[in-house]
Amino acid sequence: MFKEICLGVALAVVVFLVILGYDVTPLLFLGAAGLGVYYFAHSRGLLTRSFNGHLVVAGQQVSFGDIGGQATAIQELSEALDFIKNPQRIQQLGIRPLRGILLTGPPGTGKTMLAKAAAGYTDAVFTVVNGSEFIEMYAGVGAQRVRRLFQSAREKALKENKGNALIFIDEIEILGGRRGRTASHLEYDQTLNQLLVEMDGLKTDDGVRVLLMAATNRVDMLDPALLRPGRFDRQVRVELPDKEGRLEILRLHTRNKPLAEDVSLDVLAKETFGFSGAHLESLTNEAAILAMRQRCQVIEQRHFQEAIDKVLLGERLERQPVQAELQRVAIHETGHALISELVKPGSVSALTVTPRGQALGYMRQVAGEDAYMFTRDYLEDQIAVMLAGAVAEEQVLGNRSTGAANDYQQAMRLAEKIVDNGMSRLGVVSLECLPGGLRYRILSEILGAQEGRVRSCLVNMQAVLCSVVTILLEQEKISGEKLREILFTLSAPGYKICC
Repeated sequence: MFKEICLGVALAVVVFLVILGYDVTPLLFLGAAGLGVYYFAHSRGLLTRSFNGHLVVAGQQVSFGDIGGQATAIQELSEALDFIKNPQRIQQLGIRPLRGILLTGPPGTGKTMLAKAAAGYTDAVFTVVNGSEFIEMYAGVGAQRVRRLFQSAREKALKENKGNALIFIDEIEILGGRRGRTASHLEYDQTLNQLLVEMDGLKTDDGVRVLLMAATNRVDMLDPALLRPGRFDRQVRVELPDKEGRLEILRLHTRNKPLAEDVSLDVLAKETFGFSGAHLESLTNEAAILAMRQRCQVIEQRHFQEAIDKVLLGERLERQPVQAELQRVAIHETGHALISELVKPGSVSALTVTPRGQALGYMRQVAGEDAYMFTRDYLEDQIAVMLAGAVAEEQVLGNRSTGAANDYQQAMRLAEKIVDNGMSRLGVVSLECLPGGLRYRILSEILGAQEGRVRSCLVNMQAVLCSVVTILLEQEKISGEKLREILFTLSAPGYKICC
């Protein structure tokens, strides 16, 4: 309203001067220049009177019941939120309220959803901002925005007659990185210092109880002063979901989707080891899109299987390898599949020569039970599976190709894990004191032993390998169940597939 009044007065003065016969060109020029400076400064945030972030009233959209696979994180978070939800209990027991909660974990695990659910749990005004929004090239702007952020959160809570306000800063490593990183510019340090001051100023007797929550997947980048007790008092780890968690997430994301009778969410949860909540949401969405493309009324299991491949590797490619390359790809992937079935029966989920993303073909394994510790036998079996593709090419075609480059890298990483964890013939070693030449020789021994093992296996199975390759070239894709049927048929009667 004030700006409109000033504009009207200025226009009236100009008209009056024109009527009196004055030359108003200089005044118009100065006015235009002033407006340009004003709008430039306003766009850069220099004249911003407040910093509201993106304000939403949480509790209407997301609750803890809408988040699957994070039971431990939800329990720890809800316990921490009870400190601002029940202030009388805090005072009775003499508890200092928590000033900050930091959510850490891999991308896509639901940290932002947990923050939204937390706002609903406490019936708080929810203010969400991103760490990058505080950083400007102009000194002092970031610190001012931090002050306005906390002030605005309190004002919004009072306006809506709520006693709690929750501020959520996503990607806080941008705002809260270690001080001294940018010696030529102190804007980052000033902004972080202001955040530290605001967190120290949170009190229980405020008219509005403010809790700061933040999320990051790079906790190693944060300044130690931000992580000490009294600032971020709680660090809640939001991990990738286990099998039961993935099953729960799949149930949540398929509630509004028509599923065919053959759909087994338990099988999908088993085959999606390492998927985050975001991956699983994308999986169910892609399966629904595939069903729509094929004009199906319900989503079938094959749609989900296809969606897993798409999420992992990307969309199918139009380009097709020449016949010689296609045959080599089929031999390579069949080698992987045969050794995988030997070291762990039932481990192959799918085998295909359909190009996707950067892969001309692939063999997908079923993870089985979630495992977080590995023995040397398990690691050696996985190395054997990685090397089987190149060995199969060499055995059937007489040479190898560049298609095995990624397999070699993965096999080398697994061999390094054997050495680094004291499972090689060297025993427990100090990696810093281990000569590079000796380390290389040990790694070569591990890889060479598994390559010899794979070669002896495939020699005994060359007829089976060629038969599977022929079928794969005809059908382009073979499921794990179909592959095991083929192997059982080819091995009977009395054909012993072993090594």
